[in-house]
Amino acid sequence: MKFNKLEVLSSIKFTGVVPVFYHSNPEIAKSVVKACYEGGIRAFEFTNRGEFAHDVFGEVVKYVQKNCPDMIMGVGSAIDAPTAALYIQLGANFVVGPLFNPDVAKICNRRLVPYMPGCGSVSEIGFAQEAGCDVCKVFPGEVLGPAFVKALKAPMPWSNLMVTGGVKPEEANLKSWFDAGVMCVGMGSNLFPADVIAAHDWEKITELCRDTLDLIKKIQKNNK
Repeated sequence: MKFNKLEVLSSIKFTGVVPVFYHSNPEIAKSVVKACYEGGIRAFEFTNRGEFAHDVFGEVVKYVQKNCPDMIMGVGSAIDAPTAALYIQLGANFVVGPLFNPDVAKICNRRLVPYMPGCGSVSEIGFAQEAGCDVCKVFPGEVLGPAFVKALKAPMPWSNLMVTGGVKPEEANLKSWFDAGVMCVGMGSNLFPADVIAAHDWEKITELCRDTLDLIKKIQKNNK
């Protein structure tokens, strides 16, 4: 375990954004992670989507340890305990899921690995916090909206929330989420346009990450 729980949570809170990405080609995945790293990203969620995704992840982690030493690698789309355990063994420093599974929480808590489960209701977030989840993922973000976050934070102001789904690298969109009270955002396809990936335009990915971080820093500063 390269990064401990406190380091992971602090880094995610500081940068305010976690890229969410999957590709079956390890070389493309490595290039994307490196491009994000060059753009200032320090936590990256590799989603467990395709066949042999764990093999790709294992290769990427080894590359990252040598070429992006301060990048914190995590796994997304983990819905059961065996999957979480497999990725932790391969070097995942945090685990994200589209749903809340108490069995995953036990696996992660045992190794002091942050578990960020997907929650779509106030009760789900309450149960996840009870199970030791320091950060809950509001998902799907485009369905629930910033109003959900704001309403939840009123009776539960201690909640650390990450939103994924429908988040765009645009000031108005990001401002709506951070103003509502999220700790960070997860961003997938809007940060990795298909045509940019197909063209292997890694500099464009770096630019998108850098611009997004700048926007978030500006918003966070104004919200202090």
